[in-house]
Amino acid sequence: MLVGGRGVPLSLVVTGANRHDVSQLEAVLDAIVIERPNPPLRRHKHLCADAGYTGAPALKVIEEHGYIPHIKGRGQEADELKRDPEKRARRWVLEVAHSWFNRFRKLLVRYEKLDRSFLALNHLAASIMAFRKIKLDANIIYG
Repeated sequence: MLVGGRGVPLSLVVTGANRHDVSQLEAVLDAIVIERPNPPLRRHKHLCADAGYTGAPALKVIEEHGYIPHIKGRGQEADELKRDPEKRARRWVLEVAHSWFNRFRKLLVRYEKLDRSFLALNHLAASIMAFRKIKLDANIIYG
């Protein structure tokens, strides 16, 4: 799963539990629903990941898709926060998105037999999560 800066899912790929995340990196980056326009010179596209993505093939895939990799382990991030408490952690965004997916009880334990059904439910959950991030003046559910 790839999430945006506010924790909104941008792409999903469903695989078996025995597949490592790094092997699916290119599929996740290719599955982005809405491509971000090329940023101006001052801003760049950043990709934050954990220490499992430190290998040369993963870094090559990240850079080929136009992202600047920020790959740190939990210990490195904790040390940086001790040195500079004002600095925000970057990896919490993905952890929060996983927590939001776990709140959809049908997805927490996979009862679906077909991959396409499970993927559709994940996309539905992702769309609900994205919809909840939109700031509205009125409550559209209750009028």
